[in-house]
Amino acid sequence: MKLASQKDFLSGLMFTIVGISFALGAREYEVGAAARMGPGYFPMMLGILLTVLGVSITIQSFRKGGADGDPVGAIAWRPLCFVLGANLLFGALLVGVPALGIPAFGLIVALYVLVVVAGFAQPGSKIKHSLVLATVLAVGSYGAFVYMLNLQFPVWPAFLTA
Repeated sequence: MKLASQKDFLSGLMFTIVGISFALGAREYEVGAAARMGPGYFPMMLGILLTVLGVSITIQSFRKGGADGDPVGAIAWRPLCFVLGANLLFGALLVGVPALGIPAFGLIVALYVLVVVAGFAQPGSKIKHSLVLATVLAVGSYGAFVYMLNLQFPVWPAFLTA
């Protein structure tokens, strides 16, 4: 059987692998039921949903595509590195890395760094656009997580609140 779309096939395969990984990882936690969800409920449902989506996309890859098989292009290293790096920086800055001497900078600083660094993934990006987006995201995140949900995590740098 001829593969009609390599991109769809590989993306479907990726979704399937990630979905199965989430579902298997969720087995380590109590899943519970829809009425009384445990910590493993969301990752389990997400894993199942991603697996179903991945299988569906993989099957569809045999039905559509270009005459040349819709080949996969080169890896976009710039966006890959900047987006992954931004997420790693976000995690490190949010709660700090004591082993490396990095203090907790809190949600607001971590969000600004996340958006600005990820913005460099696009060539010709403007820092002004990233700062506006970061401000909207910071205000929305503060309102949702701190004000409405009353979650307890560092919002501002530890050295400012001590």
